[in-house]
Amino acid sequence: MARGGAHVVAAAALLLLLLLAAGGGGVHCLRSRAVSGATVLELRHHASFGPGGRSSRAEEARGVLASDAARVSSLQRRIGSYGLIRSSDAASKLAQVPVTSGAMLRTLNYVATVGIGGGEATVIVDTASELTWVQCKPCDACHDQQEPLFDPSASPSYAAVPCNSSSCDALRVATGMSGQACDQPATCSYALSYRDGSYSRGVLAHDKLSLAGENIEGFVFGCGTSNQGPFGGTSGLMGLGRSQLSLISQTMEQFGGVFSYCLPPKESGSSGSLVLGDDSSVYRNSTPIVYTAMVSDPLQGPFYMVNLTGITVGGEEVQSPGFSAGGGGRAIVDSGTIITSLVPSVYAAVRAEFLSQLAEYPQAPPFSILDTCFDLTGLREVQVPSLKLAFDGGAEVEVDSKGVLYVVSGDASQVCLALAALRSEDDTPIIGNYQQKNLRVIFDTAGSQIGFAQETCDYI
Repeated sequence: MARGGAHVVAAAALLLLLLLAAGGGGVHCLRSRAVSGATVLELRHHASFGPGGRSSRAEEARGVLASDAARVSSLQRRIGSYGLIRSSDAASKLAQVPVTSGAMLRTLNYVATVGIGGGEATVIVDTASELTWVQCKPCDACHDQQEPLFDPSASPSYAAVPCNSSSCDALRVATGMSGQACDQPATCSYALSYRDGSYSRGVLAHDKLSLAGENIEGFVFGCGTSNQGPFGGTSGLMGLGRSQLSLISQTMEQFGGVFSYCLPPKESGSSGSLVLGDDSSVYRNSTPIVYTAMVSDPLQGPFYMVNLTGITVGGEEVQSPGFSAGGGGRAIVDSGTIITSLVPSVYAAVRAEFLSQLAEYPQAPPFSILDTCFDLTGLREVQVPSLKLAFDGGAEVEVDSKGVLYVVSGDASQVCLALAALRSEDDTPIIGNYQQKNLRVIFDTAGSQIGFAQETCDYI
């Protein structure tokens, strides 16, 4: 049996995890509201599984995890190519935006609906991206999306960003583009590409952005006319990184550089929220907020980095030199990566502890990037060890029980540890959204800290 500190999870719940992950059906427009001066956007999780049987779900999941691994690899290459973005003091307002699973839009990431140019766009919430972009008419090559394409000609407040502008200069810095980003003097072009082959290309523009009734005039975004990748049925992407063109930097005056989210488990069918601003009275956390300092590193670029100092499995502290090696514990907190990835030495120690505590259960073949799997067929209940992450300053965060195991097969014959190993000890760990479920995660760029608290992510 597992040691102290383990959660007991019914086998039926494990089966339900996968069955609900299949998604399907239509998608409703995500809600937003203003509460006590706060703007709240609804967040939903959106899985990319098709309507087929178990084999089709497994194939879709394999593709999603392969794409996730490509994103992790891409982030490793981007680290070190950016400079820090300075933030300024500002008056604080608050906005809450519903955040939900992207399951019905065929993506395992989280999505929110915003207003732009008088229309609406449902976009992936991404803390590791600098630029917000949406698909635009006329579209040369676009992925299928649920909503109508954004039509610049229908918005009286739309205008292209000229080549000789500070925003165009900031774009070149943010994307690492050398030379000019202009096809012609009147238009600033952009091209974002990722290692998995996905991309977005178009022109830089500005228009009115609406967040739960809070309007941001002249918001700079990418109007994409050629976009391909694992974006599901979404309209594009919301860039919440730390560069000059991110939503957070552009709304510094309104929200003071503070935002937070609560990501709901996709199997719950509930919604979470993206809160812009620093009024914690709108949170519904069940534990006190614990803070850890953001890593101050001129090479961190737009990423939110913290020092990961330890991991506890089922009450047992994992011992690994990877926590004490110079910089080895630095980790990116990322809403756009699914599975948490650890340096090989730390992952090996965590894996060994899980194998020890789950030794009574037969092992199953690995699945994609997940190499620690178990056969739980026919079991009525399973002892699942708890997983806690420790950060600088004594902050400890317990991962929700739904973020520990990844159920591959509907009959529970293949249930895997939802963690993966990086290729090198020199790579940077990434804390993915699968391990951030049912947590209130606060990004305080002005105070240079990140906070965590337990919260049931159920948007009201």
